[in-house]
Amino acid sequence: MISGYRDHAANERTFLAWVRTGIAVIAFGVVIEKLNLFVLALTISNSADTARRLQLERLSGPIGRYDGLALILLGLAMVALAFSRFIRTGHLLDTADAHAAPRLSAELILSVALAVIVGGFSTYFVLG
Repeated sequence: MISGYRDHAANERTFLAWVRTGIAVIAFGVVIEKLNLFVLALTISNSADTARRLQLERLSGPIGRYDGLALILLGLAMVALAFSRFIRTGHLLDTADAHAAPRLSAELILSVALAVIVGGFSTYFVLG
């Protein structure tokens, strides 16, 4: 039997939850990138109606061009951080010493960045 099995299992569940979240963020970024390509294709093909063309150009503005890429990179960072934290926590669980928790969690920073990017994109899309 593995000593501290419950702790190791909890560590693995946390790792898998972060990987699942990272994959979902990457998938959302890919969807936004595809949506932006679709809007750009509509803009090019719908050149007759000037008002509609300007509205579509605003939707595919500078924020729309990089928001999907930012989400993809953020999702990759989440997966990489989850892997490094899983390995580190696994090693810490194997030692008998008591360890202090880090003061500023990288997961908190990534979660705030994700909330800011999704909120910014949502606001831009609603107002655009």
